[in-house]
Amino acid sequence: MILFENCRLFDGLGTELLDGRHVLVDGERIKEVSDTPIKASGAEVFDLKGRTLMPGLIDAHFHAMAAEPDFAKMEDLPRSFLHQHARHLLEAALQRGFTTVRDAGGADYGLAMAIKAGLIEGPRLFYSGRALTQTGGHADFRSLEAGHGDYCFCGQSAHIFGTIADGVPAVRKAAREELRKGATQIKIMASGGVASPSDPIWNLQYSEEEIRAIVWEAESWRSYVMAHAYTPEAISRCVAFGVRSIEHANLIDEAAAAACAAAGAYVVPTLVTYEALERFGPELGLPPVSLEKLKVVREAGVKSLEILKAAGVSVGFGTDLLGAMQSQQSGEFSIRAEVLAPDEILRSATSVNAALLNADGDLGVVAPGAFADLLVVDGDPLADLSLLQNQDAHLAAIMKDGRFVKQGL
Repeated sequence: MILFENCRLFDGLGTELLDGRHVLVDGERIKEVSDTPIKASGAEVFDLKGRTLMPGLIDAHFHAMAAEPDFAKMEDLPRSFLHQHARHLLEAALQRGFTTVRDAGGADYGLAMAIKAGLIEGPRLFYSGRALTQTGGHADFRSLEAGHGDYCFCGQSAHIFGTIADGVPAVRKAAREELRKGATQIKIMASGGVASPSDPIWNLQYSEEEIRAIVWEAESWRSYVMAHAYTPEAISRCVAFGVRSIEHANLIDEAAAAACAAAGAYVVPTLVTYEALERFGPELGLPPVSLEKLKVVREAGVKSLEILKAAGVSVGFGTDLLGAMQSQQSGEFSIRAEVLAPDEILRSATSVNAALLNADGDLGVVAPGAFADLLVVDGDPLADLSLLQNQDAHLAAIMKDGRFVKQGL
């Protein structure tokens, strides 16, 4: 057992820190949280002396297998090579305080199993497997010059990050295949995107029948669908067809936000990736066609937060960073601070994301019965969000599953 005494507590749910709290960890879970001293014979005791104790952070849009920004180039790399990149990226995320990530395409059961076995010292992993995309969709990374011979017209074609599937029978089979392999949610591409060569941002992807079929398959496994979608029309139709998690949503308008709120859908903005792509994309190999599309979505990003807040949408926390740019992961906090209050941002990265992952009560909170995924922060993150930046400079301790992965108390 481990006992944290005299901490200021951000429990993942409230709007302020709770002074003079004591937290007892037994095994991988939290046993007791109290405003009076806890007696626990044999426990290892840490007097936090007023430091902040808070839940581990959750990134709901992560790409463990993204070694670099050029997805087409990565398709030609050996998967064993990409796995070594994934290990590095996952371990670095945990050291920044992200004890859970939801992978949005590319990660698989093998990575999740390696983390559970201790071969990778990384966050707990919720993975989508391969994202589902139509021909010419956002996960179709073939060049514009690629001919018919580069694609098997049997309804499906699988790559590292996506599966090209067209028509209801094919998308059903593709969704079932990812669910069979343990995917915790299904990712679809529902609009054009930055990283893909052939689809403009405004492009609508997948028909109503195809999306509804995928949603049915996910729900039959008590799971859900997350959709890459930028424009109001792409967002509104996804929500109408049963999609639960909208990714990015930079170009959302008031009507689409109201539709998300009414349906109880989550929206996961990923604003830091556009800042990083503008700064580092050219030197890291982002293709010129992607740099042009980047301008459209980057300028609208902060405005989307204002629209989502006004509509009362449940806003999750994601980053969508690629390769070396993942070092900017915690920069999402400062961008959101232009619009949102610190407690709103921290709840997005803890309890809101936990609910999105269908893990409320287990993750994202400091409460009895929750997993002991905990951070000890030198200072008050509600007063200064920069304490969660600069990698782990202000994190005195990081705990996952009741075990320290960093201990500098």
